[in-house]
Amino acid sequence: MDMLRSTIEEQRRRLESRLHEPLARAAERLSVVWPDRQALDDQLQAFIQELPECTFLYALNTGGIQVSDNISHAGLLTSHFGRDRSQRPYLKEVVPADGFLLSEAYISLLGRRPSLTALQLIRDAEGTALGFLGADFDLRNLPDTGSLYEESTEWRQIKGDPSIRGQVFTQTRTESQLDHDMDAVLSVLEELFTERGVFQCVLHFSSSRATVWTLDDPYRYRILTHDALSDPDTCLAFPRKSYPEKALVPAEAIARILENLKVLRFADETVYLRSSSINLFNGMISLTFSCDGSHYMTWDDFLDRSCDFWLGGAG
Repeated sequence: MDMLRSTIEEQRRRLESRLHEPLARAAERLSVVWPDRQALDDQLQAFIQELPECTFLYALNTGGIQVSDNISHAGLLTSHFGRDRSQRPYLKEVVPADGFLLSEAYISLLGRRPSLTALQLIRDAEGTALGFLGADFDLRNLPDTGSLYEESTEWRQIKGDPSIRGQVFTQTRTESQLDHDMDAVLSVLEELFTERGVFQCVLHFSSSRATVWTLDDPYRYRILTHDALSDPDTCLAFPRKSYPEKALVPAEAIARILENLKVLRFADETVYLRSSSINLFNGMISLTFSCDGSHYMTWDDFLDRSCDFWLGGAG
């Protein structure tokens, strides 16, 4: 399981732990008054005070038909009584044996917002299923349940536009302005990375430009055209900055990485490098080739591979 999915699952486990017991208690109270609409509304109005992050509460019969009004913190929405929710995503999932389900996230019909629903099975005293208690949550109202996930450093290959891949052998590389001044451009980029506080760069060979982010102003990018990239004076516009201690890419590897990008740009006239990115802090390199295939890998994985390897597996 990748880091994104494992982080999502951990967040869901924490939410389930928070919601399961209160919803079970509320379901017991609803079973006593089932299926009296007014009594169900009264119970739900009392219960929603215990869930400040909840958007709507409601009761459904086993066929997915709503037998209460929608209860919100602002009051009742009577138009939802009798609504058929049987085709909503959360009612198409299998409810576990304990009767509690936290749905996958979905886009809500009313607010068009990423949302999820918790369902609790309601049973009578003999254990017969009466219906469900539903609780809708807007994701932005849920409490923070963890930290931002860490991006995986595993090698990833992503296929691009199939129409481009289908025509790759009918095209050839056209020399760009950046190609013509490649050595000067790479020298400027090495200076920006190692001495001038640039920590991320997306280099577009075909359109002769680069987008860079700096330590002094990390929330905004700067676009360097060919004229700027090929002019060493450009370095003077970036204040001197010590190489970041937390960088995963060592400073001495920058020149080798840039040189290898140059090799891939010129190695073949049909399958060639269109763009590349370098990020010092996550230690990752990306490569996008003329066939529109992209690769993401660590800097040392990149340097360990020969040119033949890349051209053979670019798509």
